[in-house]
Amino acid sequence: MKKKVLVSFSSLRRVMPKTSPTRLPRPYELKLITTLAFALLTSFLHAAPRSLDVLIVLGAPGNEEYGKKFKTQVEAWTNACTKAGITPAVLRGEKTTEELERRLTASDPTHSLWLVLIGHGTFDGRETMFSAEGPDFDAKQLAGWLKPLKQEVAVIHTASSSGGFLKPLSGKNRVIITSTKSPDEVFYARFGEYFAEAIGGLPEADLDQDKQVSLLEAFRHASKAAANFYDNDERLATEHALIEDNGDGIGTRSEVFGSDSPAPAGMAIDGERAAQMVLVLSEEEQQLTDAQRSTRDTLERELKTLKEQRPKLKEDDYYTKLESLLRKLGEVYEKS
Repeated sequence: MKKKVLVSFSSLRRVMPKTSPTRLPRPYELKLITTLAFALLTSFLHAAPRSLDVLIVLGAPGNEEYGKKFKTQVEAWTNACTKAGITPAVLRGEKTTEELERRLTASDPTHSLWLVLIGHGTFDGRETMFSAEGPDFDAKQLAGWLKPLKQEVAVIHTASSSGGFLKPLSGKNRVIITSTKSPDEVFYARFGEYFAEAIGGLPEADLDQDKQVSLLEAFRHASKAAANFYDNDERLATEHALIEDNGDGIGTRSEVFGSDSPAPAGMAIDGERAAQMVLVLSEEEQQLTDAQRSTRDTLERELKTLKEQRPKLKEDDYYTKLESLLRKLGEVYEKS
């Protein structure tokens, strides 16, 4: 027997336009809100299977101290995957690079893929490398292995010099996160420690309080924690993480997301897709299938675009389009 469950209104908060504090919502706005709320409240509790594969690459430790740090990160990622109902593949050893190429080539095209790189990186002035326990691999090699993949791919590269991987790996349906802004930042990066801690659902990283932590939230949390480490230790920061998810090959620093200043005209903003990608889902999100979440995410992006276009639209046109999108959004939850 299916059980009704009360779910949060996080979806309503994300999609409804802000009204002026001096104006009450119009009657038809209230009706739309009520319709969507009812769909959310009457959803049925079930955990739909995930179409997501997580591939974790553990590099050469260098020494015992770093080996322990890297192992802790792998354990944090593995625990998070277990909470998400996913069994990750952990690659390590002398054949890491060979096995990584094989795994990527044989990846399921119907599944999204998260690739996590944990270890050290190097830069010789020309090539940026990931230090595997066997032969190393560089950004060009990894880009070549990923190129045939048509599914959505997220690469979380937490090693030093990882910034050199960002541009070669970026593209359509890609989210690229690096612990450094350039290959020249060659010292050990602590960003990965904080990211691994956050991705499993760390409450402090849940900025929108929807009981789950997105890639963007984990990125922002880890970036801030790394910056605080250097500030508290009165040291010059040697790592500055980047995120890129709009395919332009230009990464964005975390500080941009906390600013109220508008982006320069014509500048594409990163983070929109990363904000929708979550490893450990909340109970509310578990009620949706991957297909339903994908449809919902697309509709939310369309709502965001509509909100941006509002100054150029007639009021009736705006609310007509708003009603259409909200009805479609309500249908997603009614089918759950």
